[in-house]
Amino acid sequence: MINRRWRMFAAGVAVGWAAMTAAVAADEPTSAAGKPEVSDLDGRIQDVKSEVIQLNRDLLVLEEELLFPANTQVAVFVSMDVGKLFVLDSVQVKLDDKEVANYLYTPAEVQALHRGGVQRLYLGNLRAGSHELVAFFTGKGPYDRDYRRGATVKFDKATDPKYIELQITDSTGKIQPEFAVKVWQ
Repeated sequence: MINRRWRMFAAGVAVGWAAMTAAVAADEPTSAAGKPEVSDLDGRIQDVKSEVIQLNRDLLVLEEELLFPANTQVAVFVSMDVGKLFVLDSVQVKLDDKEVANYLYTPAEVQALHRGGVQRLYLGNLRAGSHELVAFFTGKGPYDRDYRRGATVKFDKATDPKYIELQITDSTGKIQPEFAVKVWQ
């Protein structure tokens, strides 16, 4: 099924590219000497490149809509607030007791999360009904101690897409990190 979609995707790109290059070649401006004018040809090539980029973008959006329809789509994101009490090493996500994501972070990625970045950790399909998500966070906590903590949430999936955020925050009162799961409505 996926191979067929990829073949359709590749065929669409090839047909689009062939049609655009044929249109440029057929409509090529010439000078009085019968040679193509370079500046006009260069402009047309840039226009064709822009159209191909737009076509590629449209095809990628279409592919994502085909693979992950909105009525079954679930996405899991990771975010950090402050991050002085916890240095993230990895996150593991289980959805209905099945591991769906396991990610090992580089120091640059952790810094991006500290600066307010949000990472899409998982995008998949999920049938309507009740589900449970469990996330395990591994890293270094206060006083350079190894930390492995979990957070869980039970949620109901309807026909709308479901967005779930795994939040890592600092609790200065407890002097330790806190891990929460937020289901966006």
